[in-house]
Amino acid sequence: MNPGTLRDALRKLGVPVEKGRTSAIRQLVRQAPAPVIAQALGYPHKSTTRIASEAGAPWKNYAPRDHTR
Repeated sequence: MNPGTLRDALRKLGVPVEKGRTSAIRQLVRQAPAPVIAQALGYPHKSTTRIASEAGAPWKNYAPRDHTR
């Protein structure tokens, strides 16, 4: 089974796939910065940043850089 097959099966059952995906990403961007989530999921950072902004995520002022020092 691949993502396309699963998506099609869910659509046939009447499950709103996009809303579920956005809801899951919205929850993730409340727990970590949007660029981190984007990279982990292979999504464009603009998409996760937009979702984070809409969700009022606390990471909007996150400055990506080397924080190991």
